[in-house]
Amino acid sequence: MVSGLTLLHTSPVHVPVFDALRERDHPEAVLRHLVVPDLLDRARARGPESVVPELLGLLRESGGPVLVTCSTIGAVAESLAPALGFPVLRVDRPMAAEAVRTGPRIALLATVESTFAPTGALLAEEAGGRPLSVRTHLVPGAWDRFEAGDAAGYLAAVAGAADAVTDADVIVLAQASMAAAAGLVRTRLPVLSSPAPGLAAALAEGHTG
Repeated sequence: MVSGLTLLHTSPVHVPVFDALRERDHPEAVLRHLVVPDLLDRARARGPESVVPELLGLLRESGGPVLVTCSTIGAVAESLAPALGFPVLRVDRPMAAEAVRTGPRIALLATVESTFAPTGALLAEEAGGRPLSVRTHLVPGAWDRFEAGDAAGYLAAVAGAADAVTDADVIVLAQASMAAAAGLVRTRLPVLSSPAPGLAAALAEGHTG
């Protein structure tokens, strides 16, 4: 396995999530966490491309490989890998691949609207031209709870929104911060989240890359 993997986060809440996954599934792995909340703030205000200069510098300083856990900036970060010469992976790609394998009718849930465009594009990319129907669902009020530190309220709102989904083959929780809501849902539909498969893929890629 890779001796070291840098994780770029836009919220400190992701650090214990990925550390717990490491302890559970990859105890030999060494994770380095880089938390830069301003990246998401600027990407939401001015678009993901606006953070490319700073992102390039942060990624270069890391020395690679890097797993980017923010779905809003994941695509632009991933596109910088050729210039950097080491793997830069977005945490939601393995989840998207599993979603399109599960079925063409995808319910895409997010708590930040800026997530929809990059995640929708990723799903289309993973579908490879196969027919796909993606319905987006913004969880009302959830992000305000997240920013207020109300983790329980945030996850309950996400779970409630997932349980309300009908006419779908699979539910995708677009942001890493939503992952724990999968354990709260009552729906019988498959509910996919990104942290566990994303970390596993990044460690494997770092080992071979």
